[in-house]
Amino acid sequence: MVSQLTQKNDGANLCRHLVSAAQTIPDSLAVAVQQSKGRAVSGLRYQEMDFQTLNAKSDELASALISHGLMPGMKAVLMVTPSIDFFCLTFALFKAGIIPILVDPGMGVKNLKQCFIEAKPDAFIGIPKAHIARRLFGWGKPTVKHLINVGGSAFAQALTGATSLESLLKANRSPTTVPFNMQWLDEDAMAAILFTSGSTGTPKGVVYSHKMFEAQITALKHDYAIKPGERDLATFPLFSLFGPALGMASIVPDMDASKPITANPDFIFAAIDKYQCSNMFVNPALIERLGQAGEAKQHKLASIKRVISAGAPATISSIKRFSQMLNQDVEVLNSYGATESLPISKIGSQALFDTTFVTDNGGGICVGKAIDGVEIAIIAIDEQPIIHWHDSLALPVDAIGEIVVKGPMVSRSYYQRESATQVAKIQDGASIRHRMGDLGYLDSDGLLWMCGRKAHRVDADALPATNNQAQRYYSIPCERIFNTHSDVKRSALVGVKVAGRVTPLVCIELKQSVACSLSGVLYSELRAIAEQHAQTQGIDRFFIHPDFPVDIRHNAKIFREQLAVWAQKQIKE
Repeated sequence: MVSQLTQKNDGANLCRHLVSAAQTIPDSLAVAVQQSKGRAVSGLRYQEMDFQTLNAKSDELASALISHGLMPGMKAVLMVTPSIDFFCLTFALFKAGIIPILVDPGMGVKNLKQCFIEAKPDAFIGIPKAHIARRLFGWGKPTVKHLINVGGSAFAQALTGATSLESLLKANRSPTTVPFNMQWLDEDAMAAILFTSGSTGTPKGVVYSHKMFEAQITALKHDYAIKPGERDLATFPLFSLFGPALGMASIVPDMDASKPITANPDFIFAAIDKYQCSNMFVNPALIERLGQAGEAKQHKLASIKRVISAGAPATISSIKRFSQMLNQDVEVLNSYGATESLPISKIGSQALFDTTFVTDNGGGICVGKAIDGVEIAIIAIDEQPIIHWHDSLALPVDAIGEIVVKGPMVSRSYYQRESATQVAKIQDGASIRHRMGDLGYLDSDGLLWMCGRKAHRVDADALPATNNQAQRYYSIPCERIFNTHSDVKRSALVGVKVAGRVTPLVCIELKQSVACSLSGVLYSELRAIAEQHAQTQGIDRFFIHPDFPVDIRHNAKIFREQLAVWAQKQIKE
């Protein structure tokens, strides 16, 4: 079966790129998935598929899904580990006009159940482990009518209560080849629902359109200069899908994508070396882990020409250590964005290194300039919805406020979250501006500087019977100042109530070699540092915390809300 590339009614479908690649470079590698036997590099095997086969297999699956009773416009949960089946199924769903619901398993059982309640899926496609969890926790029970199992042993399949993918394909096989007619959608129609991880708030389903996917593909082509024929070391499932759409092979290492900090660096290095990968996508947790391993082994990534980092700001020390593995002219491209709008801006590692002084002195983290087609503005900090955009909302240069973005990759709404949509979206003619929920400022050169989440600022109350005024503190500027202390691993600004007044407090996580018994001296030194900077003046309370709670995926997003509750309990007025 071969998808028809003829576009109807000026519709959109990102699978057109896969169909085109199958026609122009049919025998070129599209996907390679690493499979380990045991834990030794010598036991690694790779399952490969070329563009022609990937296109044909996804056609076959799309036809089988439709024959099984799924219809265009239906929604299907997809909980399949990164594999050949994951690629084939995802492209099959897009081709058939069935809306995939993609969730991060790392968000926790309670959040997953709520996501499925909101999304109201018609089908559940997953590995046996996902189906067993579905039955145990009742995921999607009120609405799911089609259950499809992917892989696993005969015993595991029997526990799922689902139809196997193999039997679907067998029932749909025909002696004659009938071309599959790919669905063409309106460019703004819902094409997928991608749930945020919940690491900075409640998970929300972001409605993706093919227009958004196309804008992301365009950005990767133009702003990141990715070319057909490259090979990408893909460590994040969604990004790995863009490989075949760009004529680039996706090389998937054997790792838990929801917990990259647990990845085996040897497996990743082996995949890069075997396929001579030119591109790699890594988050801060992997940059740290791979950098440490590379330093210890004196390993070099000679084939890598480009590294893209996203998800959270990586520390400069981590990037510098990681960069020792790269050729001298290769940079780590740090990208800023969110599930609702990605990418927004980028900055190369060399330029980032030049901002260290500003960052260490409370100027925020530089996340670069807007990519082509994206407009960034800063608006006053406000919790209320803004219905319509007008240019007078934009703050002047160097003024800190909420970051607002406009561009073709900006999502228009959350799924079944009208109140969240109203708070986050601003109508601007036919376009939508997204309020990032992050604070920052634009400098006179058009560089964007991030100052932390809006929800993580601390608006401190003024002390009574003094001339002091209420002061606003921003998480990243404050924390980066305190992080310059040699004994501090990381810090976290929180607000606590002292005698009924909101007061700034900084939680400190120490480097392993430092003893907590020296806390008195440390606190005195931190108070002295605080008084040297306008951004931190007035902060005089510090608590040592043994191990900060952080998100699983990035190992960088600190759960300050949890630390605030902990710190409040320690307060002795």
